Amino acid sequence: MTTALIAKPLRSIGLAAGMTAALATFVAPIDASAQAPAQAQAPAPRTVQAPVRKPAPQPATQAQAAATPAPAPVAAAPKPVTAPENVIARVGDTNISADDLRSYVAALAPREQAALAKDPAMLSQAVRLLLANRLVLQEAVAKKWDQQPAVAAQLERAREGAVVELYLQSVSTPPANFPSEDDLQKVYEANRAAFLMPRQFQLAQIFIAAPKEGDKAAEDKAKQELDDVQRKLKAPGADFAAIARGDNNAAKDAGDLGWVAESQIRPEIRNQVMGLAKNSMSEPIKLDDGWHIIKLIDTKASYTRTLPEVRDQLVLQIRSERSNMMRRAYLAELLKQHPPVLNELALSSLLDASKK
Repeated sequence: MTTALIAKPLRSIGLAAGMTAALATFVAPIDASAQAPAQAQAPAPRTVQAPVRKPAPQPATQAQAAATPAPAPVAAAPKPVTAPENVIARVGDTNISADDLRSYVAALAPREQAALAKDPAMLSQAVRLLLANRLVLQEAVAKKWDQQPAVAAQLERAREGAVVELYLQSVSTPPANFPSEDDLQKVYEANRAAFLMPRQFQLAQIFIAAPKEGDKAAEDKAKQELDDVQRKLKAPGADFAAIARGDNNAAKDAGDLGWVAESQIRPEIRNQVMGLAKNSMSEPIKLDDGWHIIKLIDTKASYTRTLPEVRDQLVLQIRSERSNMMRRAYLAELLKQHPPVLNELALSSLLDASKK
């Protein structure tokens, strides 16, 4: 699509799909035999428990082997490995399992989960990122880099921040049954204007480049090409798409702009489009980048999306707003119970010292 045709990106009204649907969409195909992923919208517990990884069984030590009577020497047990059907990816001796991926996805923000649900191919990128992180972690630990005082201090601050954030999430998660159907209906009715879909046009175009700053030779060439295109379009049985494609037979979608919202079309072109009948073409329109001949294929009238169409997006938004409100209320009450005391004089001294 030529950028000159579009006035500005249309701001999306709809929100990302719900976390539960997103998780179920792309985790299930990875390991159908594994347990179902946890529902992202389920109410969080009042206390936070960090996920605990069960330690892998270790090979028997020499002392344990000696304490066990046996007619012959007992070989050490082999190191257990992740079941092959549960392994998503491997690099060196580092594996990514379906459980690892589920944990990774569960920690993502709702919109990121929804993006993965819409584009499952992004899973491959997520797995590659996990593998890269594991490799970096192994190297850092092997070099005892995390034990350096400055790094250890940063890690402790990061841990504290993570604990605080996880706890705040636990105390600011709305109940599973929120919002109710009545609440949902009231919010929808109060915001119907936000769900208005503008009129849309299915367009195709033939574009002939003619830059505004081009020399006279370039202008003459573009005008000659425009005259040739118009002559072809006036011929009986003219194929608009074939003419737009020109000599590039591989460009099967040449000239097809798809559905474009009325508000996205530049005024110079919108005025022409609105006056066209279905399957008719405009006169050549001169813009800064060249000539545009527009064909109107079809039109969709403006309409308001129904509650069933926006239910998931609306629930996600309402829950997010309630969660933010609960968080602010919790913090305000906590500070009310434990009023902070600041040493303003010491703070001023610190600021003065930093300026020197």
